[in-house]
Amino acid sequence: MTSAIKQHAEPAGELTALAREVREGVGRLDWRMRAEADAPSPGAAALTVLSRLSRAGTHTPGELAETERMHPQSLTRILATLTSRGLVTRTADPSDGRRSLIDITAAGRAVLREYSMSREKWLAAAMDRSLSTTEQELLRMASQLLKRLAES
Repeated sequence: MTSAIKQHAEPAGELTALAREVREGVGRLDWRMRAEADAPSPGAAALTVLSRLSRAGTHTPGELAETERMHPQSLTRILATLTSRGLVTRTADPSDGRRSLIDITAAGRAVLREYSMSREKWLAAAMDRSLSTTEQELLRMASQLLKRLAES
């Protein structure tokens, strides 16, 4: 079977089971890190928006909605909250006054950094407590694979 055909075929039962295990493990780990974080969370959707702006820079609301696969109405509420808290700014697009540009503020970066550091602190301690050196190295490799899958 050629690789082009194989890519469009249904995953084998073994891969489907692995996909379920990975999804469950990542989901449970994410839930646990949220519960263990010292810093209060601004909410998953707000964190997603702040993270996108921090990584990729200024966006229009339409670009944010598209890249993060959000409904425009939901994004409007999120942006209103983030703007009122001073975590993002909204300015007129100089090339098209009908559009606005959204950017993260220093306060937004600080909130994102504090929340991320809090989660990472718990995770590092849990890895130190629970995993051998070999398991930590396997996890390092798995993290690279997870990133690659997320970008595919």
